[in-house]
Amino acid sequence: MLKQKNKMENSNNQIYEKYWSITLAYTNINSDKFKNTLKTIIKFIDTNNTKQYTPELYQKLQEEVSNINGLNGASLRKSINQFLKLGFINFQFKSYNEDCKTFLEAKTNRKRRTIFSRIVYKNSSFNKDVTKDSDNREINFLIKTLEEIGKLTKEDIVALMTQKIEDFEDGYLNKEELENAKQNSREINFYERKYNQVSHFKTILGKLDDLVFVSGVLYFEEDAKVIFGEDLKEDIRKRDNYLHRLYKNQLKEESEEKEGEIKCMVEHLDYPSLVASHIKPFIKSNDNEAYDSENGLLLSRNMDILFDQGYISFKDDGKIILSNQLSDDLKNFLKEYGLKIIYLSDKRKKYLKYHRKLYKKKLNI
Repeated sequence: MLKQKNKMENSNNQIYEKYWSITLAYTNINSDKFKNTLKTIIKFIDTNNTKQYTPELYQKLQEEVSNINGLNGASLRKSINQFLKLGFINFQFKSYNEDCKTFLEAKTNRKRRTIFSRIVYKNSSFNKDVTKDSDNREINFLIKTLEEIGKLTKEDIVALMTQKIEDFEDGYLNKEELENAKQNSREINFYERKYNQVSHFKTILGKLDDLVFVSGVLYFEEDAKVIFGEDLKEDIRKRDNYLHRLYKNQLKEESEEKEGEIKCMVEHLDYPSLVASHIKPFIKSNDNEAYDSENGLLLSRNMDILFDQGYISFKDDGKIILSNQLSDDLKNFLKEYGLKIIYLSDKRKKYLKYHRKLYKKKLNI
């Protein structure tokens, strides 16, 4: 069991003062304002790399950044400080993270998100600012706690934000300690007082690779797919978790009934984990369609990704349709696969017709 150096008997005020403080001037890491502000700071550091930090030097940087983003005062300082807190820039502008230029040069948002995740995980420290250094790694602490607990609710995340990382030798909270932390955060009304801080923190978590919010609860994406299947973005459509489990169970039962065991309906292999993949996407389905097992295929992870993103589909006779956007090697590998006629009910054919129409450009139909 973890040994907490200083027990929860610390005063509420003491806990409250040590909360994880993070504010963002820009919430879109792909925006020109985010990238141009970072670019200006990097250029400033390269130009002044032989100079010691002084307030005058910081004032000069603020002027240069203000010319780029049009901010002033507290908002201007926040736009600079966020890069120190997120781990892009080091204390007193002595240097910047080696991945910064790769981040700015990224050709796609997908690549930029991955680099952002690496920088934040390795270097972010929310107590850091221009004149104060910090070795606290709040994101690491949260992710290790997520590994221990399995999922984190909004209340769990709020509770974590009130904790002093140095009080926990193993770098995470177990379930008992998390319950104690939640009780303390409720007693001090932390969420009500620091709603914006919590919102900014959740924004950062939502931009990290392999983490996903489902109905306000944070999971590792792989774990969430096992539980919920595809379509995991909470801001698009709320999923009824119980109905989705029933939907997936029906697909499993169908596979077992027709093939004697639970298998991927395309590869016909009994993977330990399969995805209940919607034919007509969940976000485009009405409530009846969303949980209709005929509007689903039980697929392996790889097949689910290809089908869900419209790189493959199926004809009414079950033959596979392959996008020309796939490599020749992959098309040669996939061309022998298909859906057995036993899965092609009239209703499922109607859903497949919708899928082919939805992705007809990608499928060259």
